[in-house]
Amino acid sequence: MAYAEGEIFKDTLRGICISSLLCIACLYVPVIGFLCALLIPLSVLFYSSKIGRRSGLIVSGTTVFVLICILRNVSIDIVFFAELLFLGFILSELFHFELPIEKTIGYASFCILATVTVSLIIYGNIQGTGIYAIISEYVAINLKQSIEIYKQMGMPEENIRMLSDYMEQIQYVLIRIIPSLVIVSTLLLSWVTLLIAKLLFARKKLFYPDFGTLNLWKAPEHLVWLVIASFLMLLIPDKTIRIFGINILLVMMPVYFFQGLAVVSFYFDKKRLPRGLRILLYSIIAFQYLAAVFIAGLGFFDIWLNIRKTEYPQKS
Repeated sequence: MAYAEGEIFKDTLRGICISSLLCIACLYVPVIGFLCALLIPLSVLFYSSKIGRRSGLIVSGTTVFVLICILRNVSIDIVFFAELLFLGFILSELFHFELPIEKTIGYASFCILATVTVSLIIYGNIQGTGIYAIISEYVAINLKQSIEIYKQMGMPEENIRMLSDYMEQIQYVLIRIIPSLVIVSTLLLSWVTLLIAKLLFARKKLFYPDFGTLNLWKAPEHLVWLVIASFLMLLIPDKTIRIFGINILLVMMPVYFFQGLAVVSFYFDKKRLPRGLRILLYSIIAFQYLAAVFIAGLGFFDIWLNIRKTEYPQKS
């Protein structure tokens, strides 16, 4: 669809405003800011798909410039927001190749992880420090901010005191599982962005790739050996090997969570559950940790049990 120059300018400006406001909300509005972060890649994906690659780059670059002006320096937060914006742009580029959904998410996540690593190395050289020191400081600052938020939310004083007492131990563990947490968050964010984009793009009549019947999706079978290997690592007394095993296990969890959701969606469709009930059940899965773990377990055992009792056609 062709657009006049005036319309392109207006949409580009609108994209910059929306992306900038979402980033600012993440910085200054607790809780709601987290939800806004989920929409940052979507804003770039939408405008890149609607008005083209050039406008998508302008939206991303100008938003980063606005944030630098607000924060008055190039901090690690700038790197974080730049990667969120870049994710939306990468997804819009991958749409042109019409890949299977696992490759779309996988390639996008790989690009983000690679650029995060390079950005942190460059940032570390500028600051005269290493990646470990940057991550350690960032985790410590965010843990302190989290405790302040919990205080404002009225968390019992004894719980606040317990968190403070175990701050060093929590920081120690978080730093060592940061690699898997970054990978997991990137996979989940890519997936959420694609799900929301499907609804938005259909409403706006924009091109959206045919990912096939997602409730029949199945993870590659060979990945199960990584899960088994990670469990075996947890049985070895060496602390380094255990940390490595935890990282592998955490990375595998979203993969089987996606498959578990496909199983759930399959039976929701089969039983023709009403939309309201589906939203309620999906909300429980999204916000209840134990429900999410159960869904991941369901997806894992579906490898052997074939719970859906059907074939799993996948796009090549």
